[in-house]
Amino acid sequence: MTPVSLPSAKSEPLTTVSPSARPTTPPPPRGQVLGSNMVAFNKDTMPLLGSEWEDYGSGFQAGLNGGAATWLTVHDKYDGKKAKWGNFVAFGGLNPKIKVVSTPAGLKAATIQAASRAIVGLYDENVKFIGKSTHTPITVDGHTGHELSIKVAVSVPKLPETFSTVLVTVIDRGDGTADVAIGDIAGSTPQWIEIWRSKVQEIKIAG
Repeated sequence: MTPVSLPSAKSEPLTTVSPSARPTTPPPPRGQVLGSNMVAFNKDTMPLLGSEWEDYGSGFQAGLNGGAATWLTVHDKYDGKKAKWGNFVAFGGLNPKIKVVSTPAGLKAATIQAASRAIVGLYDENVKFIGKSTHTPITVDGHTGHELSIKVAVSVPKLPETFSTVLVTVIDRGDGTADVAIGDIAGSTPQWIEIWRSKVQEIKIAG
């Protein structure tokens, strides 16, 4: 706000003064990669899958709330130019538009919604699946959770991949909110799937 001089007691009546800067809404929460961890906006942490994984921003495209993302290039310049294809892992809060209920059925429902948002964000709404999704109840750091995994068909010119495996886990934080861990693993690198699962088991819930 631009400072405005106050009138003296005998001045003319005040006129309306428009502020030079309008109030703005606060920026959305953001997570970040710190050292060997992805740190969500709520201070929960998930270890990186390895030192070769790069910081890939907030994971916004995967529908996270205040998250962080990492990337591992699997195919560099596969089109002979600049195109890259790789593995994507993100961690953050559950989108506030998705309500979580602290029951097995409620966690499964939230995971399906989170997975739908992630897949559409990472691919598109016309994505094709290979087979059916697999659902697994899990426990992480003493908190109940649910994992969904499914294969997504990939058909990109010059890319030597036919599918990717998308994994999404929702973890109940116990306060009405939840965390989400996402993995998008190229079909040619299945070894990263179990590594992803092991890192999910190392997630720490703050507080």
